[in-house]
Amino acid sequence: MKWLVWDFDGTLAYRVGEWPAWTQALLEVLDRQTPGHGVDPELLSPFLRTGFPWHSPEAHHPHLASADAWWGALEPSFADAFREAGADEVSAEKLAKAVRRAYLHPDRWRLYEDALPALEGLSSRGWRHLLLTNHVPELEEIVRHLGLDRHLHGIYNSAETGYEKPHPEAFRAVLEDLPDSNAVWIIGDNADADVAGAKAAGIPAILVRRRREGVEPYCENLTGIAEIVRG
Repeated sequence: MKWLVWDFDGTLAYRVGEWPAWTQALLEVLDRQTPGHGVDPELLSPFLRTGFPWHSPEAHHPHLASADAWWGALEPSFADAFREAGADEVSAEKLAKAVRRAYLHPDRWRLYEDALPALEGLSSRGWRHLLLTNHVPELEEIVRHLGLDRHLHGIYNSAETGYEKPHPEAFRAVLEDLPDSNAVWIIGDNADADVAGAKAAGIPAILVRRRREGVEPYCENLTGIAEIVRG
């Protein structure tokens, strides 16, 4: 069997908004809870650059195996951001707990226009599809909402496995489940987590959407995947 192992966010799908996804989610909480707040998004962003499990991919995090534990570990960073934006202690903690619902809101998620045509076309050529992604515990709900589940044979999510890409165990878990495969490719938009991590595990990889000098093969979109994996 032939397998294509896809990243999710930034590769097949994205969260809509003017700002990066997590900053946008915090802004949406403020918009709902304190209309007319006038908070500069740049005040929030620094607090979202650390503290997430994927910011320490070298560490295994089995203690975050439940969804409540996973989100609870992030709430202090969210609360710090809201305090920086002017919220008092009690309000900041309340706002932090509201981020989960805001981030997961199904109407905020979209598939890239080329995602389904690429998956369907590659399936017709005998490829099967998996997800391997660093994401939130409720990823499967988002996947179902987008109608992506019918194209997938499995999901490997760091929030469940406890291993973030590019940790070798994230890739090893996939390979161990594909003992009879005759071809496996990783496809993702992150040169470090997806491409470098895959190559370190001995898996060929394709960088998409976000070019980095010297990283090949690269596709601006998903329409070129078929040609690369055929070769």
